[in-house]
Amino acid sequence: MKTISITLFAALLFASCGEQPKKETPEKPEETVIKTEETATRQLRHVVLFKFKETSTADDIEQVKQAFDALPSKIPFIKGYEWGLNNSPENLNKGFTHCFFLTFHSEADRNAYLPHPDHKAFGEIAGPHIDDVLVVDYWTE
Repeated sequence: MKTISITLFAALLFASCGEQPKKETPEKPEETVIKTEETATRQLRHVVLFKFKETSTADDIEQVKQAFDALPSKIPFIKGYEWGLNNSPENLNKGFTHCFFLTFHSEADRNAYLPHPDHKAFGEIAGPHIDDVLVVDYWTE
């Protein structure tokens, strides 16, 4: 009987020394951010929002849009450009409908763009139709 007890104890001890199942702990996956050539270096973004006057016609607004569209071909400091119409369902745009988004490589480039004669000429075209303008500049992170 003593031999059976020792054998049984040894078997239980041996079984308990085996590999324990690992507890599944959810691991937070590593976030991978892929930097494209455009985002590999910080860039200066210049965001311009327009609220047009109620008296401005669709043709007036289109003329302003086309004049803004022409700026990148006239001003070499602009390294990127896009534009779009507000379509947010939140109704928080406060009447701003058009967003123009420019990219510059440096503050010096942006600062050279602002007084540029072609930018000033654009202001002459847009000015009579703009009820309000909002500008935000930021460095990409």
